Amino acid sequence: MTEVAAHGVRPETNEQRAWYWYDWANSAYVTTTATVLMGPYLTAIAKESACPGIRTGQDCTTNLDVLGIPVSPGSVYPYTVTVSTIVSAVILIFVGAIADRSPRPTRLFAGFAWAGALAASLMFLVAGTSWQLGVLLVVVASLCLGASLVIYDSLLCRIADENERDAVSSKGWARGYLGGGLLLALNFALLTFRERLGLSEGAAVRISLLSAGLWWAGFTLIPYRGLRHITGTVATPVERSAGVVGGSIAQLRSTLRQLRAYPQTMLFLLAYLFFNDGIQTVIGNSSLYGQEELGFAQGTVLGVFLFVQFVAFAGARLFGAAAGRVGAWRTVLAGIALWTVVVVAAFFVPARSLAVFLALALLIGLVLGGTQALSRSLYSQLIPRGKEAEFFSLYQAMERGTSWLGTLAFGLTYQFSHSYRWAILVLILFFVVGGLLLSRVRMRTGIVEAGNPVPSVV
Repeated sequence: MTEVAAHGVRPETNEQRAWYWYDWANSAYVTTTATVLMGPYLTAIAKESACPGIRTGQDCTTNLDVLGIPVSPGSVYPYTVTVSTIVSAVILIFVGAIADRSPRPTRLFAGFAWAGALAASLMFLVAGTSWQLGVLLVVVASLCLGASLVIYDSLLCRIADENERDAVSSKGWARGYLGGGLLLALNFALLTFRERLGLSEGAAVRISLLSAGLWWAGFTLIPYRGLRHITGTVATPVERSAGVVGGSIAQLRSTLRQLRAYPQTMLFLLAYLFFNDGIQTVIGNSSLYGQEELGFAQGTVLGVFLFVQFVAFAGARLFGAAAGRVGAWRTVLAGIALWTVVVVAAFFVPARSLAVFLALALLIGLVLGGTQALSRSLYSQLIPRGKEAEFFSLYQAMERGTSWLGTLAFGLTYQFSHSYRWAILVLILFFVVGGLLLSRVRMRTGIVEAGNPVPSVV
């Protein structure tokens, strides 16, 4: 009997099984590229451009000239994520509006996924001092990932009812950590034995970046084929004669006006903006922190992240089980409190203290998947029917790989302090504010306001 069936609702469906696979597919990019390898690699490329011959771990005090603006090489990657998010915040809301009016949303989803996978694969070409190409490809891949996730997340409302979503969303995240962890293990082996294979460290990293793009593209075929029969919703508030683009703009204007009628949904989005920015900034810059601030070799950091992936699989399932007993809202609040502990502990981790770093990684793994999976299912309960993709576009602008307030604060703090310790400590503010705002969200009221049935446990 499946976990869902054990709670007295329908057994797991073929659509749900197919849906899980996109978490498996894109997590390879999120883990191998966005989280572990691209931050330190792009930083090394930028440092080589500004300070030729510099060694790993050495501070480069020469700034790069970016459109006339002096930028520290160590801030290039955080700023790149910031730029990609600002672009996403403008574009993704239109993607959601178009997706809600598209007769074949799954095709649109797969198109964005494969475009992002292509950009991820082309990162293989980033070498020497070509940090500009790396920046461009990170922005494109991040935008396409966000666009595909807008539609993917919205399909959760189509394949699971109100009592299933916490479990289904948690299973998807857990599947993602297994997939991301498996590819990361293969890339860890490649980096470990690169000398026996006659590869330089840079070549091994580039091959790993390529593998993440190919993995993302290949496994996207499973959710595309399993969900391709799903058609667009008929509940659109504007005439279809306006066309997809014109009608989508009109629909978006209508939604932004109507959002004021859902104050709990707005409050949840505001809370999510803060605590998810904190989570995303920790995830996206943790390998950079491990290598540049704590002085660990790239292979060591990669091994620790591999450990985190498999702990996160158990953590996602654990949080899903806890939500079934005490409710997702309380479980997420507890997760935010634990994230605050993570940031404080990270500030005090001694350089090259592997045991302490592993203990911190264990805590990160336990809270990583659970808070994100349950946030997704919580938000799905607050969305009015017929506007799933459009509302998830607002959510996705603040989702993994697209945070910008956190990365901007992190990058600016490093720019002025030249210390990643102070940069990561700034993130406490995001968890505190996000937690306080989430504690004020009245979930049952918001679900009723959105016109949705209230789950047995919120």
